Amino acid sequence: MAESSLKWYVLRAISGKENKVKEYIEGALVTSSLFKEYVSQVLIPIEKVVVQRNGKRAIKERNKLPGYVLVECNLTDECFPLLRNIPNVLGFLSDGKSSTKPAPVSQAEIDKLVGNVDDTTEELLLEEIYLVGEKVKVTDGPFSGFNGVISDVFEDKRKLRVVVTIFDRQTPLELGFNQVEKE
Repeated sequence: MAESSLKWYVLRAISGKENKVKEYIEGALVTSSLFKEYVSQVLIPIEKVVVQRNGKRAIKERNKLPGYVLVECNLTDECFPLLRNIPNVLGFLSDGKSSTKPAPVSQAEIDKLVGNVDDTTEELLLEEIYLVGEKVKVTDGPFSGFNGVISDVFEDKRKLRVVVTIFDRQTPLELGFNQVEKE
């Protein structure tokens, strides 16, 4: 396998099944000589997040790109169906043009996603844990300034369903984590 022919491509996977896709490809790399010939490595970009739960801080890892898996491979006519037909794979991310073959991602973009940039300071995001029944204040959007109660938490989408009272009526709003703050 020529090193110069290896390029990065993005596989679209069912959200939440990215690790299964990665495990399948890595398993195939060990057992299948056909995979070894075309595929070099598989990555799922992650970021470290500081979470606070019950007053304690903990660092957890979170997928940067839910629903996507990065694959370094030589995408030939033989390799394309091998990767496309993996369980939980929806297809390749393409450039939106009418071409049937997906466009590769540049090495600079991969470095940025994976974190190989020259930035030596590791920045951790502070993420609040929201629980059903907590009171929050809307800080962004058309309902800024309203207070409400969390009725649902969608951690994978980083969204909340908040019930606010507008003109004495309970109105549910779907808001991002960054659009609210705890009271």
